[in-house]
Amino acid sequence: MAVSSAPVEACAPAITEVPPTLVEPAPRALGLLDQLGLWTNMGFTLLGFTGAIYVLDPLGDQPLSLLAALVAIGLGTLVGTLAIAATAAAGSITGAPAMVLLRGLVGGRLSYAPTVLNILQCIGWGTFEIATISNAAHQIAGDVATWVWVLLAGAITTTMTIRPLGAIRVIRRYVTILVLVVMVYLLVQLLRHPLPPLTHGTWSGFWIAVDVTIAVAVSFVPLAADYSRHARSTRSAFTGAMGFGLGQAACYTIGLIALLTVAKSPDEIAGAFIAVPLGTLCFAVLATRELDLAFADVYSTAVSVQNVRPRWDRRILGVGIGIGTTALALWLGIDRYPDFLYLLGSVFVPLAAVLLVDFYVLSGRQWDLSETAPTRWRNLIPWALGFCTYQLINPGTLSGWRSMWTSIADGIGFTPQTWMSASLCALVVSAAATVAVAIPGKLRTPA
Repeated sequence: MAVSSAPVEACAPAITEVPPTLVEPAPRALGLLDQLGLWTNMGFTLLGFTGAIYVLDPLGDQPLSLLAALVAIGLGTLVGTLAIAATAAAGSITGAPAMVLLRGLVGGRLSYAPTVLNILQCIGWGTFEIATISNAAHQIAGDVATWVWVLLAGAITTTMTIRPLGAIRVIRRYVTILVLVVMVYLLVQLLRHPLPPLTHGTWSGFWIAVDVTIAVAVSFVPLAADYSRHARSTRSAFTGAMGFGLGQAACYTIGLIALLTVAKSPDEIAGAFIAVPLGTLCFAVLATRELDLAFADVYSTAVSVQNVRPRWDRRILGVGIGIGTTALALWLGIDRYPDFLYLLGSVFVPLAAVLLVDFYVLSGRQWDLSETAPTRWRNLIPWALGFCTYQLINPGTLSGWRSMWTSIADGIGFTPQTWMSASLCALVVSAAATVAVAIPGKLRTPA
């Protein structure tokens, strides 16, 4: 399959759904409001509420001040969302899904490596989301067994992947406004309780808090083009993807305020929401809304598989993957699973920098996206350097993995400083290295 990096012309208006394979052209059926609704909802997540503890107290015993935590949320969300939006714009320009874009970055065959990592990430998050939905539903209706909610969430998720563009339109028309109303209502209810002084606390661990919000946002970079390739314009793709920042910032902020007012721990946030007037209804809306994240993970897994097998039917893939993630949600313990998923996400932080610098700066938005695109080994160097930079500064919490990188840092005499952000440093190192490895080739090119 050959995919041109030139803009794809809009298909006939009658074509309003994603074709079964990558052989057929992608319809340009999503307007600005469709994309804004999708990405704003993607930013809203129950994980953001509970994950606020990693922003408020990233070191575990030195809580940030409210001011420091809000700045960390704003900065990290902005950086991560800009990466999503720029990648979404690239998907709109080329008309190619996310993993096919990587053919232009590293080559046709070599793109299979990050594709496998993305498949693992998407299946993992899809499983986690279905489990999260079922646990939230069980808190509301405790008389119904959790496994019933797992099966129901899995069935709805799988159904949405069959007609993905139709699902996105439903999200825009009926879900986004309702969720915004619920978020505003919860914020008003929480602000009825007194907050601590704005500067009461510390700035220690500020950059770790920034890393949390960047990493969560950048984990969506490998999904962005799967949807923006259907955008009617590049501008709408970029602007729509910026809606993710609105959703993420709102979730972390409300979670932060809940922890500072009515919830003593992340486990009590759901109960705090339910306790407010109409809280059960509000929490039910938020739990139901989580379905769009599960849908995106399952659908993007199917589209990622198509990078390796372009002629496989995405509908059959979506059904199979949906059944698989539902089964995993039934039987897999996920208490420590997010730590592994954050590790996978850190792989894509430096990859995002390499992709954006090469596509927009070095290649002039002209990539060979065919299955036979030549291997570009040089782009593995900045990716690897950025990944190592990230791990040396913030190796995460998985014990064996953390110990290995701590030993490496000790061996080379490197000590992470408090001002170092793993995500920002990895982005800078990867971007600079991408330019550096391209210089010899540019010098050899005749003027």
